[in-house]
Amino acid sequence: MAAKILSERDLAFMLYELFDTESLTARPRYAEHSRETFDAAIETGKAVALKHFLPIRQKVDTNEPTFDGEKVHLLPEIKPALDAVIEAGLAAPASDFAVGGMQLPLIVANVAQAHLSAVASTTLGYISLTNANANLIEAHGSEEQIATWVGPMREGRFMGTMAMTEPGAGSGLADLTTTATREADGSYRLTGNKIFISGGDHELSENIVHLVLARIKGAPKGVKGISLFIVPKFLLNDDGSIGERNDVALAGLFHKMGGRGHTSTALSFGEKDGAVGYLVGEENRGLMYMFHMMNEARIMVGTGAALTALTGYQYSLDYARERPQGRLLANKDPDAAPINIIEHPDVRRMLLAQKAYAEGAYALCLYGSQLADDEKTADTAEARAHAHTLLDFLTPIIKTWPSEYGPQANNLAIQVMGGHGYINEHPVEMFYRDNRLNPIHEGTTGIQSLDLLGRKVPMNQFSGYRAMLAEIRATIAQARQSEVSLFAEQLEAALGELEETTSAVQGAMAEKNPDLVFANSVSYLEMFGHIVIAWIWLRQGLVADAGLQGDPHIEDENFYRGKLQTMQYFFRSELPKIYHWSKLVRDIDSTSFDMQTDWF
Repeated sequence: MAAKILSERDLAFMLYELFDTESLTARPRYAEHSRETFDAAIETGKAVALKHFLPIRQKVDTNEPTFDGEKVHLLPEIKPALDAVIEAGLAAPASDFAVGGMQLPLIVANVAQAHLSAVASTTLGYISLTNANANLIEAHGSEEQIATWVGPMREGRFMGTMAMTEPGAGSGLADLTTTATREADGSYRLTGNKIFISGGDHELSENIVHLVLARIKGAPKGVKGISLFIVPKFLLNDDGSIGERNDVALAGLFHKMGGRGHTSTALSFGEKDGAVGYLVGEENRGLMYMFHMMNEARIMVGTGAALTALTGYQYSLDYARERPQGRLLANKDPDAAPINIIEHPDVRRMLLAQKAYAEGAYALCLYGSQLADDEKTADTAEARAHAHTLLDFLTPIIKTWPSEYGPQANNLAIQVMGGHGYINEHPVEMFYRDNRLNPIHEGTTGIQSLDLLGRKVPMNQFSGYRAMLAEIRATIAQARQSEVSLFAEQLEAALGELEETTSAVQGAMAEKNPDLVFANSVSYLEMFGHIVIAWIWLRQGLVADAGLQGDPHIEDENFYRGKLQTMQYFFRSELPKIYHWSKLVRDIDSTSFDMQTDWF
């Protein structure tokens, strides 16, 4: 069955109707662009995905990386596929023209890479992490570091990683033990071990640039004593050419349930004389610098999860349209021909849930891209600061909601297809395995919930929290004057519940054990995430309702009615769940907290 990868009509709806991306061409940075150039970039991304990644999708999944004790071996077809992305200018399409980028708005760059991400899964991570690595060095490195490392990464000659996790300190970075010693020439020697380093070793590029968190000897304990270092796989000669191997050794590979095209490595630094590293910025500020890359990676994780959900939805939708099986209960004629399974109400329910999760999640991620771009290119300093505040606040939700509900959508895709869903002749079981990694990547759901409730909500006198609520209320006010006013009222009620819950839990922090107060932080994140997605759907509903007023042709009418029906589904079947989560958080429910370890 030749299924679509993504709905191009929906991508266009989000870019040009929901987010009015064409208006960005009025900004000086994008003055040379137009809708035509945006569409050309998107079409290029689709073409590369279909030509280079789709034919090897299953082979990548069934041929995991191997390690022979000296080198990593990958499926040979991966390198030319990644090279095609680089040659097409899609490795860093938002970068400046001067460094070989397309200088696209970030939201357009997101969509230009959408087919690639949907087809290539985490294999595209070699390029995505390299781009994020280069962005960090550009933001916080010295002019010499930028000149030495960023250019080759932008060209695709070098690739990059982020190396944080250690065997004895996973998400607890305060306990990391990798050490750095300053040398007379200003460089450092690093010693320690890192695990789960995505893209940590391979033969896809001339060099690999590791960004490594380590503690300089004598530094303060905890996260305040962490510094950040550039540690290349190969040292460079004075002319920039590849020199001798650095003291960075591959200790082994991890074999994941999904995302098998992207190596997951254990790295050993300094088994001999110490790995040569170069300090980024100032000592003891490494975690702050790394958050530049980490937050970018969190948005990438959410976006990848949403796109994997979207392509799974599209595949199961196409299957349901073509697969005849059974008859409706109302049809008592045993001689009647079987109907396609999309006619069965429960199959439509599962497809509608997938559509609500996947299209809601991706719209949220595109909104995050829009904010990231506004933070840099909006017309006024006030608008740029406002975008920064919103994006910083929303990052844990952008990372978590798609990565939790994307796999749920893929689970439903398997269910729609029945026995055909869990055999590898169809890719939906692979989509689920790939997507199940995302709730763990770049900070688990529990960690994101602590970040949201404990840090992001009260931060800067609740500025991000209040800004987000103001955005939602502005949409509610607009929707009250439209055909979707009923849903505006429901969202207003949910928002009131959120405010009461937030006040209750913030008040409890001053009186109760913080471990008890935060025991239900995931429920708070679920509640806030569902309200944000309901807001995203209300925005889509407003646009769809307006589209129906203009006497559209039948294809557009069906598309807009589908959007409105999906909005209705989310408001009726999903939004009411927030009241259960609210009660757990407001009551400071102690069920989990009171469970004793010996009772398990």
